[in-house]
Amino acid sequence: MNVIFMGTPGFAVPTLEKLYESRHKVVLVVTQPDKPSGRGKKIKKSEVKERAEELGLEIFQPDKIKRQENIDILKSYNPDAIVVVAYGQILNKEILTLPKYGCINVHASLLPKLRGAAPLNWALIRGETKTGITTMLMDEGLDTGDMLLKTEVVIDQNMDAGRLHDILMHKGADLLIETLDKLEKNELRPQKQDDSLSTYAPMLNKENRRINWNMPARTIHNLIRGLSPWPSAYFTMDESTVKVYKASYTDDDSDYAPGYVIKANKEGIFVKAGEGIVILKEIQMPGKNKMSVEAYLRGNKFPEHITL
Repeated sequence: MNVIFMGTPGFAVPTLEKLYESRHKVVLVVTQPDKPSGRGKKIKKSEVKERAEELGLEIFQPDKIKRQENIDILKSYNPDAIVVVAYGQILNKEILTLPKYGCINVHASLLPKLRGAAPLNWALIRGETKTGITTMLMDEGLDTGDMLLKTEVVIDQNMDAGRLHDILMHKGADLLIETLDKLEKNELRPQKQDDSLSTYAPMLNKENRRINWNMPARTIHNLIRGLSPWPSAYFTMDESTVKVYKASYTDDDSDYAPGYVIKANKEGIFVKAGEGIVILKEIQMPGKNKMSVEAYLRGNKFPEHITL
């Protein structure tokens, strides 16, 4: 097949690489425009663009893919399929119906569960015991298209978003190649999603990243690992933000109020939750680098017997 690949972040790179190595031909890579990044506002390429340049592939970076002149450019490549992995722009009906085999999305959940912007993170935040990758034929809805293939990943209680990200991006690459091969051989029968089973994975923001100490310790632990290493869960102390990257918890209970700092030692910062105790293991204090609590306490104090 002649394939147009659309993707932007590092999650999409292994799929691009597998596609490049396969018998299918990548005729064009579409990715988001270069953007200023960091304190110096240095112009930064997407990770997909960097890899596409290394592979010698043709690159297209429209600011709005739905403009007619950009659609005409896509048409000129006469693609058999368009593969979409975390591209970051919405495709309209004209693009979706352009290729012979359709637009195929690699989605990081077991659809119809966790449709939306951050399925990988919310699988962990909600304490799911399994997730996976679904390839689907895109339609105009939000992750509502017909499903093609799935692969599952078991989630253990200590897996964080960084680890799950790395597992899923490679699983997605393999599943995409299998999907294209079977589509070409007419070996797939697209399956409708059961909308009644759908759940939503909203975009991460400051509000849903904030630790609520009234929640059970296990729920807080899941939030922390679901947001680690990025964008991170956090709490405020003396009007300053403290980011949390790693924690554990115990079901041991006490009469302290939620948010009460019981103790802080080399084992961690012990904070009372609504049920149980959260033990903070890795944090980033204001103006400091990310570090283990043990390392932080070697040269600093963390206030005990206060309520956060």
